[in-house]
Amino acid sequence: MSDQTPNLSMPYIMPSQAQKHVTHNEAIELLDMIVQLTFESADLTTPPASPAEGQAWAVSAGATGDWAGQDGQIAAWRGGGWLFVAPQDGWRAWVRDVAEIQAFTGGAWVTQGEEDFQNLPSVGINATADATNRLSVNAPATLLNNDGAGHQVKINKATAADTASLLYQSGFSGRAEMGLAGNDDFSIKVSADGSAWFTGVTVAAATGHVQIDQVLHLNPTAAPASPAAGDVYFDATAAKLRCYDGTAWQDLF
Repeated sequence: MSDQTPNLSMPYIMPSQAQKHVTHNEAIELLDMIVQLTFESADLTTPPASPAEGQAWAVSAGATGDWAGQDGQIAAWRGGGWLFVAPQDGWRAWVRDVAEIQAFTGGAWVTQGEEDFQNLPSVGINATADATNRLSVNAPATLLNNDGAGHQVKINKATAADTASLLYQSGFSGRAEMGLAGNDDFSIKVSADGSAWFTGVTVAAATGHVQIDQVLHLNPTAAPASPAAGDVYFDATAAKLRCYDGTAWQDLF
């Protein structure tokens, strides 16, 4: 029969053992240290100068002083000295200085939840994800806010011949698409039925030149009040296409 428990390595009281209270108290000491585990910090390498009775720390790599050689151990100040215990995968602790629960996994203490949300096959938020739509969100709105000065939404593709775009749908049938569709030129296209598509605008990646693929319609209007050089409008009164040269409006036909 082993003289320790298999999981927490607490000592058993053996038959005909003298001073049984010593073994019992040792086990109680370990339970008091491990159950409802709380760390003052999980990233110290140097023992604190004035630890309080019962306080515990997770010893980081490169420990010095009384913690030398105890990397990765739990260090608790108990009875005027340090008690060290090796944590096991799955143990959890409240870390007081960062106010979060951390779990021991793969030889390190990590924020609870971080290890659970890596390399997920799919995520459905109020929805069911599938093999194609691996992230599916069913909501009245989706907010992507900055954590700093700005925020970028990135859509990456493998090769120039692939597509990286935003697709707008009605009843899950495509009606408009913008992005890099089959090449590296930026385009905007529309569809009335999700089958026949018409490209309206293309911006060439190599030159930045804008191409209007369909009819460009300018609603007839009066001359803008504060024009800038290069402004173009269709004059409702004169029935002329006009361009502002920086000084005066010039008829283009």
